Amino acid sequence: MAKNEARRAALADAGIAVLAREGSRGLTHRAIDDEAHVPTGTASNYFRSRQALIAGLFHRIGERLAPTAEDLARRASQTPSPALFADYLRDIVRRLVAEREVTLALFELRLEAARRPELAAALQEWQRAGFEGDVAFNEAAGLPGGRAEIALFHYAIEGLVLDRLTSSIDPATPTDDVVDALVAGLLPRA
Repeated sequence: MAKNEARRAALADAGIAVLAREGSRGLTHRAIDDEAHVPTGTASNYFRSRQALIAGLFHRIGERLAPTAEDLARRASQTPSPALFADYLRDIVRRLVAEREVTLALFELRLEAARRPELAAALQEWQRAGFEGDVAFNEAAGLPGGRAEIALFHYAIEGLVLDRLTSSIDPATPTDDVVDALVAGLLPRA
């Protein structure tokens, strides 16, 4: 296996770009090589199979969508409250919408995994790890809401982001207002 992590990340970024632009049918090792402007065969050297490629893309998507240490540190000093919870969620939505290409690629991968059971395992593992991390973070930070609420927020945020990245049913309502309404409606009353 190739060890150049910078090259691996660049190839995964190229794969994300291809996937977001052309969909899962356009995602080939050759298309990634072309997108990354590297010699033919480079992507297949780093990602030997389509399954390995998909796993690499999930990993890179997670890296690119993760909050910065500075953002987390800034919020960590604040008193846990529904308002702080809403601030975290607004940041998540901002990152997902700002990283449009990455988020569209993620949606494409989820759709492909729904049609290809062999990819579903990689998606499920990635999703479960992210969900468990979110639940653990929420508990450690003393934020309101438990597993059930975190799951509801995942469902709601994914729908909101899909709406904002495609054809919105209500483009006039600011996204932050939608997040605040979700928090008000989904968090248990104190």
